[in-house]
Amino acid sequence: MNRRGKSAGAGDLFLEGSGQLRLIEKSAEQQALEKDKVECLGMKFDSDDARRAYFTERLSEKLADPEFRKTPGFPKGTDKDIIHMSDPPWYTACPNPFLTDFIVAYGRPYDPKERYERDPFAVDTSIGKTDALYKAHGYHTKVPHLAIVPSILHYTEPGDVVLDGFAGSGMTGVAAQWCGSAPAEYRKQIEAEWLQQGLPKPKWGARRAILNDLGPAASFIAANYTLPFDVAAFSRAAQRVLTEVEKELGWMYETLHTDGKSKGRINFTVWSEVFTCPECAGEVNFVQEALDSSTKRVHDRFPCPHCSAELTKSRLEKLYETRVDPVIGKTIKTPKRRAALINYSVGVARYEKAPTSADAAVLDQIAAMPLPPEVPTQVLPYMHMTHERARMDSAGVTHVHHFFMPRAAQSLASLWRHANAEHNQRLRSMLLFFVEQAIWGMSLLARYAPTHFSQVNQYLNGVYYIGSQIVDVSPWYILDGKAKRLGTTFSGLRNRQFFVATQTGTCAVIPIHNDSIDYIFTDPPFGENIYYADLNYLVEAWHRVLTEAEPEAIVDKAKKKDVNDYQALMRACFDEYARVLKPGRWMTVVFSNSANAVWRAIQEAMGTAGFVVADVRTLDKQQGSYRQVTSTAVKQDLVISAYKPTEALAGRFALGEALPENAWAFVTEHLGHVPVFSSVAGVADVIAERTAQVLHDRMVAFHVQRQLSVPLSTAEFLGGLNQRYPERDGMYFLPTQVAEYDRKRNTAAELRQLSLFVIDEASAIQWVRRELQDKPRSFQDLQPAFMREIQNWAKHEETVELKEILRQNCIHYDGSGPVPSQIHSYLSTNFKELRNLAKDDPALTAKAADRWYVPDPGKQGDLEKLREKNLLKEFEAYKQSKERKLKMFRTEAVRAGFKAAYDGQDYKTIVSVAAKLPENVLQEDEKLLMYYDVASMRLGDG
Repeated sequence: MNRRGKSAGAGDLFLEGSGQLRLIEKSAEQQALEKDKVECLGMKFDSDDARRAYFTERLSEKLADPEFRKTPGFPKGTDKDIIHMSDPPWYTACPNPFLTDFIVAYGRPYDPKERYERDPFAVDTSIGKTDALYKAHGYHTKVPHLAIVPSILHYTEPGDVVLDGFAGSGMTGVAAQWCGSAPAEYRKQIEAEWLQQGLPKPKWGARRAILNDLGPAASFIAANYTLPFDVAAFSRAAQRVLTEVEKELGWMYETLHTDGKSKGRINFTVWSEVFTCPECAGEVNFVQEALDSSTKRVHDRFPCPHCSAELTKSRLEKLYETRVDPVIGKTIKTPKRRAALINYSVGVARYEKAPTSADAAVLDQIAAMPLPPEVPTQVLPYMHMTHERARMDSAGVTHVHHFFMPRAAQSLASLWRHANAEHNQRLRSMLLFFVEQAIWGMSLLARYAPTHFSQVNQYLNGVYYIGSQIVDVSPWYILDGKAKRLGTTFSGLRNRQFFVATQTGTCAVIPIHNDSIDYIFTDPPFGENIYYADLNYLVEAWHRVLTEAEPEAIVDKAKKKDVNDYQALMRACFDEYARVLKPGRWMTVVFSNSANAVWRAIQEAMGTAGFVVADVRTLDKQQGSYRQVTSTAVKQDLVISAYKPTEALAGRFALGEALPENAWAFVTEHLGHVPVFSSVAGVADVIAERTAQVLHDRMVAFHVQRQLSVPLSTAEFLGGLNQRYPERDGMYFLPTQVAEYDRKRNTAAELRQLSLFVIDEASAIQWVRRELQDKPRSFQDLQPAFMREIQNWAKHEETVELKEILRQNCIHYDGSGPVPSQIHSYLSTNFKELRNLAKDDPALTAKAADRWYVPDPGKQGDLEKLREKNLLKEFEAYKQSKERKLKMFRTEAVRAGFKAAYDGQDYKTIVSVAAKLPENVLQEDEKLLMYYDVASMRLGDG
């Protein structure tokens, strides 16, 4: 069978059975006939249904291949259910076998001759969370699409391909499309902001995107967010579903008004757990007895309805009842719950009442009905969120259907059934996208919030929790407004096209060619912040396609995954990112976790994969701006900008050679990727990546993470840095960058130093050098401030006296000989009477005596050698120590020892001493972790 290839002007390329491409010229009449045909991956189809049928057949063939199902991260589901969720080739609820075709059809091959230069760009992740499109579907966490748009505009051109391997609900894909469909007022706003920041005008136009997520629930949301559909037809279909459910089940939500005549429609019913009084053992309906109907507040103390004893919730004992569950054929034990309050409407007026015997009879009738087949009934697997963190079994939930009370189960099943009855696949998916948003809100997880105006989706975010007061809402109460809002929201999107391809699977396996992605924006899971697979389980059970959680990058006690496992999983994902990203291109990583161990794991995973971090910023929520942070600061709410080295630089290291000129080539390329200037409100910032310490750390890491020896000592590096690169304000620049920095620096009123927390010897050295850099002073002057700074000294860290830090890192002037230039510069600038004096003038030497100062790079090298010798002596003691765990030590000595052992290829020493360190110290120190990981890999390879 011939397969049509990519369109070629007045003809089409056809792929013949022999594999040869043949160009067939077409007449004007034929071209006119095909004008309205559907284009997909370079092929033409008579309709979108024909396109879907063709690719569904191809997907079915792929699913029949046992090897395909062995792809890491392949979800748990039958072929039928996977195909039912999918809309190939644009979306597959499994690894997408058409992504390579997507790149071939729409991407641009990597061209090493193409000129590409961008500075790092910090994205504001705090904006856009009230946007209607952002709220069109809930998800556990997501970066607003309006926060991603500027970043995509900055790093890419129209038509470029953006990748997000942890796509969640697909906001990166929405942002890529928004670059071409943004309204005029938004474009004007962005252009004005960029003009004010001195940035060039953005190039508007849609970008293509590839989205991946391990969870079928997430990828399904992402696909429906990004695939175009007939909005008017959806609005009609959504209302039709609600109407059909009302015809079928409306009787379940009828109640008699208190006038004894009118019928009302129930909005929601409040259910209460039943307790026993500790005094008389009488039953206590908590809501009926403790809730104040006028204030909607729960009383802390209230009387027992039987004996009038004063009660508090903590004194009550929960009652349970047992019954046979006909679905599983076993007796189950659940908390006793009773309807306590009905909120209903008669016309437009709303009322509340206590349930009557007639209401109870209806509920009993519903409870006797068989469970509909649409409701999932599988046993709840052992998960952190349902067993470790929240004991669902104590709430009577051991199977998925136990999350739903009888009426809610019937209603959700009817909604699901009528949505699935839609014959148009695209509309069917959107109807399920619409209906699935009621699953959590109609489950036992929905708590009654009496002081809230609305009872829609009153569940706790990011956790399974069943309260003692449950709100049982009607389908129309929870979905009527949602149907109208979705129609309005999506109708506002202009020029929607099939620009996004989505797959379900692990980020560690993206089936596309090397060097094919233009930009990566990603918000991966961090440590144990959110248990995505656990939280998605409830919705995925309805789709009957479940997450394969084994490759989920997370710290999870239930699945026996610790920080080391998390780091290994993230490294595999960043390896894949590095493989598919074009050389010299950028990746933005949004990081939200206050655990330093997780931050170190992310840094190490990125570095080992080959990325180089060029900028790390944190959002200043008071200033509404980004501040750079140092490696010793507490990390949270970070935006990390990293780049993949160019082919030219990578080629220098391809043969495994560690040469000084290669190290300097890295520094030169790195300085070319680092921001030249940064300021907020007229105050300039010191750029951390341009400081000597960070540049040295990056150079060392670049070599070690590639398992190469480091060709420059610290002294050689510091000396060479000053010889090769101009210095300004303690920062280093390329010669071509200095003029720009000087010009912009003159516009700033002052220079703001980096935030610095003194918690150990390394940070104490930084602090001392900073204090003395511009103001040489005596030990007595420096000591009081030093004592204040070290109040948060780490418990495991051996205390190092200020005198020792000064002796090993600075130089003392005792008054003999000429005054050193560092001290002379400070004194002549700040004391008028000392200006224009010779360096050996008695007045000047007297004022300069007993001051410590930061040496020039040449003498700094001599001090480094002396200090390293002393540190290695201490490391030798740790190495020989018989202690199983070192309680007190100098981390700087361990770092020096690890470096020396690495240089000598003594990997066993690194691993053996690492075993003596507290786990948190090893995991939270980026340098120790780097050497340990490489040593472990080398020993493993050996």
